[in-house]
Amino acid sequence: MHHGGRLRAAATHFAIPLENWLDLSTGLNSNGWPVRTPPASSWTRLPEEEDELNAAASRYYGAGFLLPVAGSQAAIQSLPQLRAPSRVSVLNPGYAEHAHAWKRNHHTVSAVSPEQIDAVLLDTDVLIIIHPNNPTGVTFPISQLLNWHAQLAQRGGWLIVDEAFIDATPELSIASHTTKPGLIVLRSLGKFFGLAGARVGFVCAHPQLLIALNNLLGPWTVNGPARWMAIQALQDKNWQEKTRQRLLQDSRRLYSLLSQHHLTPHGGSAFFQWVCSAKASDIFEKLACQGILTRLFTEPSSLRFGLPTTEAGWQRLDRALAQI
Repeated sequence: MHHGGRLRAAATHFAIPLENWLDLSTGLNSNGWPVRTPPASSWTRLPEEEDELNAAASRYYGAGFLLPVAGSQAAIQSLPQLRAPSRVSVLNPGYAEHAHAWKRNHHTVSAVSPEQIDAVLLDTDVLIIIHPNNPTGVTFPISQLLNWHAQLAQRGGWLIVDEAFIDATPELSIASHTTKPGLIVLRSLGKFFGLAGARVGFVCAHPQLLIALNNLLGPWTVNGPARWMAIQALQDKNWQEKTRQRLLQDSRRLYSLLSQHHLTPHGGSAFFQWVCSAKASDIFEKLACQGILTRLFTEPSSLRFGLPTTEAGWQRLDRALAQI
């Protein structure tokens, strides 16, 4: 599986020093929450589930019940182990780790476009939606998501909604509805808070499923310093509000910049813009030769551009696009 952020590999391949790169490949908020030094006790004691993490996360996400995990990736890899072999429909194109995890656990996996979901739902046990979708940015009305969930839940099915990129538009989240059996929402501190290295995520779901998942994962899945930082970040409402405004503004700026260079995006979110082009591979190479790393997709042929961190980064991207 290939992901964005493989900057060291790019530096070696293109023979450009690591410090000279502009990394737009991940879709992370690179102006993330200002990390603070955790107390020494967080290093010297085992993580304690009785801290404020669950309460802080429940308030932030509006979820009745949730389980902290080592990034949403931990849940993606584990949830397929909690069901007998099932028919799984995964939004495509989308985050490929979902389909990979369910296939690896002997489920029957089908890729579906947004337009195909209604037609395949009767033959689906688990529907997986990335919302907003990565990389297309597609979103769905909450009423539509709840309708799909209701149909699946009637026969013991699941709707899994990966909300990794939703924090800048919290009004689109269905985390507050996850007290309903069969509705599972994945959240992460990696994208909006920019704390990808801390590996902190949450599964919002009915308590019965969370108990089963917790038993599977075992104790201490999130380390003590990461738990402490997550509590501080989730409680920092002032930073959250300012960051939402900035991300939405920067995303519009990126859309305009790409359009000016005849690369009008076909989709996007507050964190990235997505450009379909038959020449995506060539554009990727030409930008990389200038020390700018984007995320290349082959199916369909496309590029995902993350947001530059600084004004110098914006200007550098503008100049590079002009040259290609």
